[in-house]
Amino acid sequence: MSFIHRVIPRRFPIPDVHGQLTGLRASQVSAIERLYRRRVPHDKVLTPELAKTMCQLTLDIRRPIAVVLTRRGLVQEIIVGTDLVLSPATSAQFRAGPRSLRGLRLIRTQLRDQPLSQETLTDLAYLRLDMIGTLSVLPDGNPGHVHLAHLLPPDGANRLCNVLKSVPFHECVLQFDRFIEELEAEVHAARARQSIQDGDESAILVSASPHGRAEQEERLIELAELANSAGVRVIERIAQRTADGHQRYLLGSGKLKDVLIQTLHKGADMVIFDQTLSPAQSRAIAEMTDIKVIDRTQLILDIFARRAHSREGKVQVELAQLRYRLPRLLGKGTQLSRLGGGIGSRGPGETKLESDRRRIHDRITHLERDLAQFAKHQGQRRARRDRHGLPVVSLVGYTNAGKSTLLNVLTKSQVSAENRMFETLDTTSRRLRFPEDREIIVTDTVGFIRDLPKELVGAFRTTLEELHEADLLLHVVDAGAADVDVQINAVIDVLRDLGLEGIPRMLVLNKCDRLPPDQVGPLCRRYQAIGISAIQPDTLRPLLAELYAHVSRMSREPTRDVPSQPQNGEAALASRP
Repeated sequence: MSFIHRVIPRRFPIPDVHGQLTGLRASQVSAIERLYRRRVPHDKVLTPELAKTMCQLTLDIRRPIAVVLTRRGLVQEIIVGTDLVLSPATSAQFRAGPRSLRGLRLIRTQLRDQPLSQETLTDLAYLRLDMIGTLSVLPDGNPGHVHLAHLLPPDGANRLCNVLKSVPFHECVLQFDRFIEELEAEVHAARARQSIQDGDESAILVSASPHGRAEQEERLIELAELANSAGVRVIERIAQRTADGHQRYLLGSGKLKDVLIQTLHKGADMVIFDQTLSPAQSRAIAEMTDIKVIDRTQLILDIFARRAHSREGKVQVELAQLRYRLPRLLGKGTQLSRLGGGIGSRGPGETKLESDRRRIHDRITHLERDLAQFAKHQGQRRARRDRHGLPVVSLVGYTNAGKSTLLNVLTKSQVSAENRMFETLDTTSRRLRFPEDREIIVTDTVGFIRDLPKELVGAFRTTLEELHEADLLLHVVDAGAADVDVQINAVIDVLRDLGLEGIPRMLVLNKCDRLPPDQVGPLCRRYQAIGISAIQPDTLRPLLAELYAHVSRMSREPTRDVPSQPQNGEAALASRP
């Protein structure tokens, strides 16, 4: 007698159970998996049937069981044990942001009746769940007390969540659908009020390094200026001293969670690290949160992308961005493979990651060819200028030191000179006329900054090559900066990397009008510099006299003898007798 076996497909596909499954029997795992078939009405936190089944299974395996429920009442995930970590698939499907909740609630059983721990409340805030709760298990396997907590909208009191009074499970009468609707309305209203008041994107700044507190605070102040220059409002600055060496998240995982919780609760749109994140750190943090996390290099690249106006500047910025992005591309696996057609091209094919990398490599090659053409045109312009025999003075210095303002005053130009970092990206040249019909070319260049990203140095090398043709470098420094020495040394380091240490350099302390009059003289003597204020033309006479003297000496010399560079980089004029 033969039997015909009919395969009956499962009505409900069974996802995996996550957590601590070691030591469980197959029958116990199957019983836990059947929890996926349960449904919870919209108005219930948890049904009595599901609660009792979870309690009995917990008593059987002697381990907590957590169910993650959607607002439709479906069981999205089951987690065995004490770790509350959502799977990547769930995190991708249910995203949380500073203006919304994740749309999931988590209820976990516990063998002893205990209130919600601080770790559980941290998970509530970090995962941005609708609600989190624990259900105690009685000795007979029935549900005991239920402890619930939910997030609070930002109210200025710095309270993250509200813990409800624990009650026996059968006395829990919370109307979940109505409760979550009101909570979402409060969250959206709070964010709307904040957006109307604040407007731009907002961020929390983080510095994590082995340096001292004072140095970290200085760097965070500069990072805040960069953020403001990019149109980002700074909500808070956090400095964390860490051990020297590589860490997976740059910060510890616990401290990073605290930062992300503050970001969500205070309504910030992103976290900005003062340090450059390695590709591995970027991937690890991206797997940990849905919040936008960028580093200092990305912020500077974004500013450059906003400010570049010329074709050459745009090409250089795009090249720098692509070089930064290339090692940080994330792959999705072989499911996105491109299959070839025809004999000999079967197989997994080219993955999405490989395709993206190939496109970036091709684009980089194209942009490098464009830069080579720009360099050729620059060489032709320099040749025409050399035929006229005009000396060239290049303005160099830290970003926002006042170089463009000085150029406008000296040459009566109208170059954009707003008080913000990296206002100037494109090289600008203007003529400055002296008595006796003597003229020089004054060139304004992109400003420097400490730890200038190598991607920018490489991409802007074509622009910075203009400095090699200078007869004099006018090093402009913000006299009112809190870290004058740091800014001077940062510029000297970049000039040294570019091979410009042999060109004469004149140090000019700008913005002296912001200092008390009795401090200007000693400061200029200390750095052997000329003190000016670019917005006060009367203060420029000593500078113009020095420039005229330098031009006069050049006109008497048949060839320019390049002097040696002072070691401290603080000479007012390297060629001055």
